[in-house]
Amino acid sequence: MAKKLSRRILAKYVADQLVKKDGHALVLQQLAAYLIENKRTDEALLIVRDIEHELMNRGVVIARITSSHSLSDELQKSIADFTKKQTGAKTVVTELGVDKSVLGGFRLDLPGKQIDRTIANQLMTLRTKFKKV
Repeated sequence: MAKKLSRRILAKYVADQLVKKDGHALVLQQLAAYLIENKRTDEALLIVRDIEHELMNRGVVIARITSSHSLSDELQKSIADFTKKQTGAKTVVTELGVDKSVLGGFRLDLPGKQIDRTIANQLMTLRTKFKKV
């Protein structure tokens, strides 16, 4: 059995390998095998979050965009450009998700930060303000 490595060390190793242009599938297979062999699969989401932070430190940001409908290529590019300005990233990788419950607008999830411009969030904010009055 391999020595137990910290999440931070795993994240740094995987991020270093992912920044290199080759072997993405291999490094992900190695990570999965390590987690299974060491019975650490319950830490997978935490490790993914750590990897995303390490990638951000290397100038690569993974941006998850959630909206109520598909976004045009132009709007996706605008959000990616906004993300570059906000984070200083050289590269932005976008993941698009559709969630009808947001009603309209979009939510942008970045490592360690969320920008919520959804109508559902605005309605919840209004509801909270009126409860206080």
